[in-house]
Formats: sequence, C-alpha cells, structure tokens
Amino acid sequence: MTLLSSPARATAGTAPAAGAGGGPKPGRVRRRSWAWTAAVPLFLVVGLAFGLPALAMADGAFTVGGSYGLGNVTRSVDGAYRTALLGSVELSALTAAAGTLFGLLLAQAVVTSRSRALREAVLTASGVLANFGGVPLAFAFVATLGNAGVLTTRLGLDDHGWSLYGFWGLALTYLYFLVPLMVLTVAPALDGLRVQWREAARDCGASTWQYWRHIGVPVLLPTLLGGFVLLFGSAFAAYATAAAMVGSSVPLVTLQIADALSGNVLVGQENVALALSLDMVVVAALVMAVHLPLQRRSTRWLA
Repeated sequence: MTLLSSPARATAGTAPAAGAGGGPKPGRVRRRSWAWTAAVPLFLVVGLAFGLPALAMADGAFTVGGSYGLGNVTRSVDGAYRTALLGSVELSALTAAAGTLFGLLLAQAVVTSRSRALREAVLTASGVLANFGGVPLAFAFVATLGNAGVLTTRLGLDDHGWSLYGFWGLALTYLYFLVPLMVLTVAPALDGLRVQWREAARDCGASTWQYWRHIGVPVLLPTLLGGFVLLFGSAFAAYATAAAMVGSSVPLVTLQIADALSGNVLVGQENVALALSLDMVVVAALVMAVHLPLQRRSTRWLA
C-alpha cells in the first residue's frame, strides 16, 4: 500500500467538503443573484406610470415650434408664471410651518395622554382627515366660513374683514389636512423618545425646558424637518381645493397649469404648461432630496 507523503496527507485532511464550512453554497448564491427579479413588476409599473409621462413632459417642455429649445422653460419662470410659482412656494412654506408646529403640539398631547381611546381616536381621525381634500373640503369650508357660512354669519366675521376666498382663507383650509398628516408623521418619533433619557436628565437636575432643548428637540429635529418637507410637498401639489374655492384670485402654479392647458389665457400654451409641470417636478425633487436623508437620520436615532 502506498502511503501519502506528509504534505499530501495535510492537504487531503484539510480540504473542505463541497458546500460545507466556508465553501460556497451554489444554491444560496443562485437565489441571491436572482432575488432582484422579484422587483421587476414594480420597476415596470413605476416605469410606465412615472417614467413615460416624465419623458413626454420633458419632451413637450423643450419643444418650441417643432424643434428643441428653452423658450417654454424661460417663459415658465417669467411674468405671471413666476408670480404663480412664488405664490405656491410661499403658501406651501407657510402652511407647512404652521402644520408642523400644530401637528407636533397635538401629537405630543396625544402621546402623553393616559387615555388609550383618545389616542386611537385622534390617530384614526388623522388618517382619515390627512386624505380629505379636493372639492368636498372646499365645499365644507365654504358652507362653514364662506360669505354666508354658518360661523361667518353667527360670529359676524365679515364685519371684521374676514374672507375665505383669499390667501389666508386658503392657508387655513390647507391646514385641515396638513395638521393630521403631521400628527401621523411625528407620533412614532415621539413614541421613540426613551423614558430613561427623561429620567436621566431629571436625576442630573435638568428642568423640562432643558430636557427638550438639549435632548428632545435635537433627537426629533430630523423628523420635524422631514415632516415640514412632506407637508410642503403636499401643499405645493394641491390643486382641486384651490380651484374650487379661490379660482384665479390667488396665483398658484397648479392653477396656471390648468389655465394653460384649457386655453383660458392664451391658445396654444400646452407646452408652457408642460414647462410649468417640469418646474414643479424640479421643486419636488429638491424636496425629496432633503427629506430622504433626514428620514434616514431620524430612523437611526430612534432605532
């Protein structure tokens, strides 16, 4: 019988069996490499629902008289169109800031409440009201705070110069769905604040104000900024409520797009409307570019 030499015996003794120990597992590698195919239907839906319309919008926005140019884009940021774009940004920023503040206060009151029924009722109502908008919301406010609304006539608001059909009336209407949206956004973050943090701050002699200034607010800041960005995007894209309530009395980019498409101002301005839509996409992209990093940072803090 021929004996193996020492190196040969060592090699034979240490060679791992196929698929055992640190060796590669062909089946697992194959499943991992093909796992991305499960997302193919999602990619197709996103491509068809968002990709093709975006390409068509960009093509029309840069088409001027049968050739490509920047005429429509330049026109979309000039004159009345620029006024409407800035009006939308102003309205969205104001309502987002107010919605963030009131939503935070309401969510804090609900989270710290000992009543489970109250918490569930407020969160359920917030989920419903955050998606309540459009013409029904405009009709509800007109019936309540319009020129002949219930509260307007009973409280005599028109004698004090109140008008629902202006900038501040529209801002108040937007808060009806922005505040509940902020409650849903910030309530999980408030739940994530550790009780031990408050107890440790109290043991160190910190007051409630000092706790919120040095611990609570810094931890919640990414969530608050992310909620502000989310509310800004929701108000910026709103159309039906403003169209049904104020019409063209308040300059908004969404209303300008509708007028350009329908030819209410000038005939043949469809490509300008596409350029305005492209401006909105750019603003929304900037909003999402700010929102996503803030959301990841907030998740890391509260994990």
